[in-house]
Amino acid sequence: MVSYFIGLLALAVVLLLMYAIRILREYERAVVFFLGRFQTVKGPGLIIIIPIIQTMERVDLRTVVMDVPTQDVISRDNVSVKVNAVVYYRVINPQSAIINVEYYHEAVSQLSQTTLRSVLGKHELDEMLSERDKLNVDIQNILDEQTDAWGVKVTNVEIKHIDLDESMVRAIAQQAEAERARRAKVIHAEGEAQAALKLTEAADQLSKNANAITLRYMQTMIDIAGANNSSTLVFPLPLDLIEPLLKRGRASGT
Repeated sequence: MVSYFIGLLALAVVLLLMYAIRILREYERAVVFFLGRFQTVKGPGLIIIIPIIQTMERVDLRTVVMDVPTQDVISRDNVSVKVNAVVYYRVINPQSAIINVEYYHEAVSQLSQTTLRSVLGKHELDEMLSERDKLNVDIQNILDEQTDAWGVKVTNVEIKHIDLDESMVRAIAQQAEAERARRAKVIHAEGEAQAALKLTEAADQLSKNANAITLRYMQTMIDIAGANNSSTLVFPLPLDLIEPLLKRGRASGT
């Protein structure tokens, strides 16, 4: 009988030691409560927890990568899109993470979803697509401010996908095509304006000397004759070139 009680006592001691001795990894901390009241934060390494009167909660200090589920967002210009994101955060104050919020991971997840919808709903679709970096910073700042009381630090937020309906994709493609056509027309018009300006300058230079236009016509006739390999060439002559000949003909006829 005595050996039986000794065995039970030894088993109880072993169980108490197993409960009392805790080993925490480098990235873990223990929030210790003494009779239900916060006492201290321990770890990492070997710690002792007094059975019954002390309890502890483990907290992981590593960065958590949390995927924000796809959210239905209506932009400021009334376009419905589906957006998902990823949030990077870590616990910097284990005491606040355990005492000030029930489940900090769930709290950060819900806050991320509502903040994502709220921030993106204030912007138009074009801003969502072109200013994604700015939106990431805005969401991160809001989350970081809200989670500060929970002992959580939001280090980064990245919007992963912005999915549009097929009809909206077609509309954006048509808009991009129209924009390219507009740019092409503007470039063509600018080219015509520059060409007209150069022609005007050339005409001014030719008008300064009466023989210049004659030489230019003759050079053009040589170029055309050499290019077409034809013995017949029709070339318009301006009236100011043939007018002296007509005057001489009238004078000789009289």
